[in-house]
Amino acid sequence: MNEIQRSMVEVSLSENHSHHQSNDDEEALKWAAIEKLPTYDRIRTSILKYALEHDQQSDGKMVVLKEVDVRKLGMDERQKLIDSMFKVAEEDNERYLRKLRERIDRVGIQLPNVEVRFEHLTVEADCYVGTRALPTLPNVARNISESALGLLGIHWTKRQTLKILKDVSGIIKPSRMALLLGPPSSGKTTLLLALAAKLDSSLKVGGEITYNGYKLNEFVPQKTSAYVSQNDVHVGEMTVRETLEFSARCLGVGIQHELLSELVRREKNAGIYPDAELDLFMKATAVEGSSSSLFVDYILKILGLDICKDIIVGDDMKRGISGGQRKRVTTGEIIVGPSKALFMDEISTGLDSSTTFQIVKCLQQIAHFNGTTILMSLLQPSPETFDLFDDVILISEGHIVYQGPRDYILEFFETCGFKCPERKGIADFLQEVTSRKDQEQYWEDRSKPYRYIGVEEFSIRFKQFHVGLQLQNELLIPFEKAPIHKEALVFKKYSVPQMELLKANFYKEWLLIKRNSFVYVFTTVQIIVVAFVGATVFIRTNMHLRNEEDGAIYVGALVFSMVVNTFNSYGEVPFIISRLPVFYKHRDLLLHPAWTFTLPNVLLRIPISMFISFVWMIVAYYTIGFAPEASRFFKQLLLIFLLYQMANAMFRFIAAVCRTNSISSTIGSFTLLLVFLLGGFIVPRGRIPIWWGWGYWISPLTYAFNGMAVNEMFAPRWMSKLASDNTTRLGVAVLGNFDVFPERTWYWIGVAGLLGFAILFNLLFTLALMYLNPIGKAQVTISDEAANEMNTEIESGSLNLRNSLSSSDKVNKGEIAIVQMSSQLARNELNEVAEPAPESFHVVTPKRGMILSFVPLALSFDSVNYYVDMPTIFVDESIPGVPNIDEKYNPATWVLDVTSVACEVRLGIDFAEKYKSSSLYQDDSTDLHMIIGAMYSAVMFIGICNCASVLPVLSIERTVFYRESAAGMYSSLPYALSWRIPIWWSWYYWICPVAWTIYGLTISQYGDVEDTIEVPGMVPDPTIKWYIKHQFGYDSNFTGPVAVVLVGFTVFFALMFAHCIRALNFQTR
Repeated sequence: MNEIQRSMVEVSLSENHSHHQSNDDEEALKWAAIEKLPTYDRIRTSILKYALEHDQQSDGKMVVLKEVDVRKLGMDERQKLIDSMFKVAEEDNERYLRKLRERIDRVGIQLPNVEVRFEHLTVEADCYVGTRALPTLPNVARNISESALGLLGIHWTKRQTLKILKDVSGIIKPSRMALLLGPPSSGKTTLLLALAAKLDSSLKVGGEITYNGYKLNEFVPQKTSAYVSQNDVHVGEMTVRETLEFSARCLGVGIQHELLSELVRREKNAGIYPDAELDLFMKATAVEGSSSSLFVDYILKILGLDICKDIIVGDDMKRGISGGQRKRVTTGEIIVGPSKALFMDEISTGLDSSTTFQIVKCLQQIAHFNGTTILMSLLQPSPETFDLFDDVILISEGHIVYQGPRDYILEFFETCGFKCPERKGIADFLQEVTSRKDQEQYWEDRSKPYRYIGVEEFSIRFKQFHVGLQLQNELLIPFEKAPIHKEALVFKKYSVPQMELLKANFYKEWLLIKRNSFVYVFTTVQIIVVAFVGATVFIRTNMHLRNEEDGAIYVGALVFSMVVNTFNSYGEVPFIISRLPVFYKHRDLLLHPAWTFTLPNVLLRIPISMFISFVWMIVAYYTIGFAPEASRFFKQLLLIFLLYQMANAMFRFIAAVCRTNSISSTIGSFTLLLVFLLGGFIVPRGRIPIWWGWGYWISPLTYAFNGMAVNEMFAPRWMSKLASDNTTRLGVAVLGNFDVFPERTWYWIGVAGLLGFAILFNLLFTLALMYLNPIGKAQVTISDEAANEMNTEIESGSLNLRNSLSSSDKVNKGEIAIVQMSSQLARNELNEVAEPAPESFHVVTPKRGMILSFVPLALSFDSVNYYVDMPTIFVDESIPGVPNIDEKYNPATWVLDVTSVACEVRLGIDFAEKYKSSSLYQDDSTDLHMIIGAMYSAVMFIGICNCASVLPVLSIERTVFYRESAAGMYSSLPYALSWRIPIWWSWYYWICPVAWTIYGLTISQYGDVEDTIEVPGMVPDPTIKWYIKHQFGYDSNFTGPVAVVLVGFTVFFALMFAHCIRALNFQTR
C-alpha cells in the first residue's frame, strides 16, 4: 500500500515538474515574442498570469499565460492582479517594492530624487492684538477700509509683527522619512507650507529654500512636491475610487514612462527577462490618460481603502465613509501622483494607532525603495509608529530644537540634563520637554537645582551637539547639481496635456450630474408646475386682442416668463459654492486650470437648459395664447434658452466672487433687484432717471424684454389691427406704451445681447476662479499679554497664540434698505370758480404745473392761453380729423367742442381710448401703477433676500440638529406673480403673504389720500383713496385685519418650522 502511495506521489511530482517546465518554456516563448515588438508596443505589452482549477480531484491549479495590452486591462483583471500581489498589504508591499528596486538596480538605472534644503528661513506675520482681532462689525469695517487704503499706499494703523519661524535651517534628505514634532502653534504647518511653496502671500518670508540646489523660482515646486493638508476636502457625491482616479488622471505619471522605456531597452540588451507580475504592474502603472488606473487600485490596497472603494465619500448630509477613511482618502489623493517630495500635515487625525502604523509603514517603504523625500507631521505618534521614522525634527516656538537621526535625539536631551522615563513614549516626552509647565519632571540629576531651559537655549546647544555640527557642515557644502537631479524636478505647470485635463473634468462633471439627477428632475417638475400655474392664470380664453390694454396683459405674461426662468437659475449659487473648496484645493495643487473646470460646467448644462426651456414653452406658450406661428414659437424658445444661460452664468459669477452662501445671497438678491428694476418693464425706460440710464443698457433683462416683446407684438395678428388712433399698428402702439423699441431688429439685438452676457459672465467666472482665494483662511492673533511680553522683550514663556477665522468669514448680515421714492400727486382742484389775475397764477404755481377744470364760464381766454398748456394729445400727436383752433378762440371752449359726443361720432374717434394710448395718459396713470409695482418689487426682493440670508444659517443649524437629534427640515414658501387672476386661482390670492403685504403697504401709504387723480372717462376726477379701492380692491378700513393676517403668517411659519425640524428628516446618514 505504501509503495502504491509512493508511486502516486512520484507520478504527481513528475507531472507538476513537467507542468512547471512547460509553463516556463511557454513564458520564455512569449517574452521572446514581446522582445521582437517595436519599442512603443513593447512597453505596452506584458504577460498576465492567472490560475484555473485543474480538476475536482486534484488540489493543483493550472497557470495560464496570456499576452495582454496593459492599456486594456479590465477591472476584474486588475483586481485579481492586486489580490495576488498584495495579500497582506504591509509585507507584500515591501516585497514588491524591493523587487522593483532590484530590477532597476540590476540594469544600473539611478532613480532621480529630491533633497530639500532651507537656510535661515524666517516667516513673519502682521497680526492684530487683543480685541482688535475679533471679527466684530466695527473691526470688519476697519479691515475693509484699511485694505482699500493699503492699495493706495496709505497705512492707517500698525499691526504687531509676529515671527512664526525664526532663522531655521535644515536638510530633508531623500530615501528617508522624517517626523516633524512640536506642540500646537509651534510652526509645524508653516514650515511644511514653506517647504512646499504654498505659504500665503501676505506672510513675509526670508531665507532660502532649494530643491537639489535649484531655487523655488527656477522650477515648479507645487508639482515637484505635494502638501497633504490636515483638512479633508472632497466631493461628497464621488466614491473613494473616483476621487483617487480623478486625481491620478490630473497628476499624471511623471517620468515613469521614460524610466520604463529605458529599463526595457537595457533589459533587452542584457537579455534579461523580468518577473511577469512585476513587469505587468510597472507597465500598467505607467499608462497615462486612462480613466481607470492600476496604480489607484494599488494605493487603495495599501491604505486599506479597498473595502470602501465603491462608497461615496459623503459629507454632513450624506452618509459616506468614516472620518478615518476620509483622512486616508486625503493622503491617497496626493500619493497617487508622481511627486518626489511629500510634506504631510497630521495625516493621523481620526485614525486609530493600528491604522496609522500601517499607513506610515507603507509610506516608509515608498521612501526607502523609491527614493521619495517625506516630511510628516504627527501630533502624538505611538511608540511603534515613532520607531518607523529615520529622522526627527523637533520645533517649538518657531525654533528648531533638534534635527537629525531618531537614534540620537534622547542622547541630545540627556546632555541637556533631561531623561525620558522608561515607561514614557519618546514622542510624548519630546512634546513636553520644551514646555515650561512639564519640563521639570524630566530633570535627571536631582542633586542639582532645576533650571528652566528655554527653546532658544536648546537650539544653541543643538548647534554644539555632534548631530548639529554635522548638519552645519553639510549646509556649508553647496549641493552639487547633476543631470539626474534636474530630472527629479518639474518645470511645467501642468504635466498632463490640457486636453486630457479637460476630458477628466468632463467625466467628473457628467458623473456629478448623474449623481445629482434628482435636483434636475425636481427642477423640471418645478418648472412644469409653475408653467401650468402661469398658463392657467394667463389662460388664452381670458386673453384678447382688442386694444392696448389687452396687449399689456400679454406683455405681463412675457415678464412672468422672464422672472420665473431667471429665478430658476438661482440654484447655481449654492451648487457652485459647495464645489469651490475642492476646486481651490485642486487649483493650489496645480491639478488643472480654471477653464477646464468652467467649460464642462457650462457645456454639460446646455442640454439641460434647452430641455427645461422647451418644457416651459410646451406648457405655457400656446396655453397662454401667444402668437401661433411656429417661427415665433422657436424664436421665443431661443430667447428663453439664452435667458436661462445668461442667468446661470451670472449666478455662477456671483458665487465665485462672493464665495460664501451668506454673502452670495445678499449680493445675488441685490443684483437681481438692479437687473429687474433697470430692465425696462418695472420702471419704463423713459421713467428711469438719467443718472441711471447706463444701467438700462447693461441690464441683461433689457435685451430679453425687448426681444420677447418685439417677437410677440410684430406678429400678424397684432400688426393687422389698428390702435385706438386708427393710424398706428396695434403691436407698435403696445410696444410704445412700454417704451420698447418698435423695430424688428431688436429681436436679434436681444439675442446677441443675451448671448454676449452669457459669454461675458462665464469669462468673469473663470477669472474669479483663477485669481480669488477662499474666504476664511486661518490667521494668527496675539493676546494683549503676549504683546506686552514681546514689547518688553521677555523671551521666556510661550506666546499665547490662537487661530481664529478670518474676519471676512464672519459675514455680517447687513440689511438691504430699499428706499421707495413715490411721486407726490399734487394736483390742485379748483372748487371755487373765479377769475383770478394772471399775476396770481404766476406766483402760486409755475406754468405746466396746474390742472384746471374746463368750464367755459369760469375761465377767460387769457387765463387758459397763458397759464395752461394746450392738451398735448392734440398738439403733439396731431390727431387726424381734429380741426385746428381758430385764432383768438377760447381753448377751453374748443376742447369741449371737439371732444363732444357728436364730434366723436362724426370723426369716428374715441378720445378716451386715444388718451389711454398717449404718453399723457402714461404720465398720469402710470405713476400710481408704477408705485404699486415698485412696492411689489420691494416686497418680493426683500422676501427673497431675507429668505436667502437665513437659509445658510438654518442649513448649518439643521446639520447640527441632525447630528444631535437626527431629525429636521426647513419650510419653503411658494409665491406667484399674477395680475388679473381667474376665479379658479382667486383662493390662492388670499393665502399668499406677498398679496397681503402689498395690500397693507398700499393702503398705509395711499388709503387716506384725498388728492384727486385724472382717470379717463371719469368726471369729476376721483380721489386716490377712491381709485385704489375700486381699481385694486384695497380698502383703507382693512388695515387692522391685514396686520393681523401678516402676524399670523409669521407665527404659522415659525410653528411649522419647529414642527417640521422635529418630525421630518432629510439626512441620509
